[in-house]
Amino acid sequence: MSEKHTSQEEDYFKRVDREKKEALKKKLAEQKAAAKKLEQAQLHHMKCGKCGSDMKPRQFKGVEIDVCVACGAVLLDPGELEELAGEESQGFFSNLGHWVLGD
Repeated sequence: MSEKHTSQEEDYFKRVDREKKEALKKKLAEQKAAAKKLEQAQLHHMKCGKCGSDMKPRQFKGVEIDVCVACGAVLLDPGELEELAGEESQGFFSNLGHWVLGD
């Protein structure tokens, strides 16, 4: 085999090895990020954002809200504020949404 041909083969295999290592490194980084995100979610699940105590679900006007057992803070899931406030087209919550979102 010629020296040029051997050098091209070596370059090819080096490049393939490098690409495999980069792909593996990327996959491991993605797995690590996903594991960290899951760990964070489990660590903070049903915990108060204000004081860190446990949140307990409670029915309020037909909507299940989460209330902190220590400080009384309330956590509303997406859409629960609208359910509790009702449909106000020109009310406070509608205007607040326009102001915050810049509509």
